[in-house]
Amino acid sequence: MVAVLAAAVVLVSGCEPVEDGSPGGDGAGTASDGRAAGPLENADGTKPGLAPVTASGDTAEARELIESLRTKGRGPRTGYERDAFGYAWMDTADGVPLARNGCDTRNDLLRRDGEDLRFREGSDCVVISMTLDDPYTGTTIEWRKQQAAEVQIDHVVPLSYAWQMGVSRWTEGKREQLANDPLNLIPVEGRANSAKSDSGPASWLPPSKRIRCAYAVRFAQVAEKYEMPVTAPDKETMLQQCGG
Repeated sequence: MVAVLAAAVVLVSGCEPVEDGSPGGDGAGTASDGRAAGPLENADGTKPGLAPVTASGDTAEARELIESLRTKGRGPRTGYERDAFGYAWMDTADGVPLARNGCDTRNDLLRRDGEDLRFREGSDCVVISMTLDDPYTGTTIEWRKQQAAEVQIDHVVPLSYAWQMGVSRWTEGKREQLANDPLNLIPVEGRANSAKSDSGPASWLPPSKRIRCAYAVRFAQVAEKYEMPVTAPDKETMLQQCGG
């Protein structure tokens, strides 16, 4: 993904998933949940991270949410381009938290999820280094701007996936919301994000098994908020992650 601080994302499909707790790049180690919020307690996406869903009551609530989603087949990718969702990491998307605060969406997310933040001299926006507990791989990444692509911002519901599920008929303003909504955005290890590409849950899940129900919930939260269907295999896979 293109951003002020990021190198272009190389979309690579079919990569072997890393095992739980494996290194996520130079300087990576095993992460703790730390201050990460569970998705059911973070319905607007403004709290950091993605904590596992483990309590029986929470998994039941997760399944109820996923069960409520409509399903349809995935349409063609014809006409899709990233610019249809506005320029990358725009601060001017209306109707989403953190917009119009003078800081682009990518840096907003780094500030939300990162710890031990350091900013570019004279800026309280541009992050040049941080520590990130990556929920997808279960590792801690010591990130520096010089290796920008080691951390990428994942669209939980990929924009290309959304396009194929009917978003192509939305107004440009609503597409800009989806692309910049913190509910749909998580900073993660770059290799994991590249391996995901535009996959739905039936084709790709986070390498860390303990986070998969939380990931399914977040995917469902975005779909519910934007009244977007998911494919039947994706819905089935999401239910399975939460004990369904």
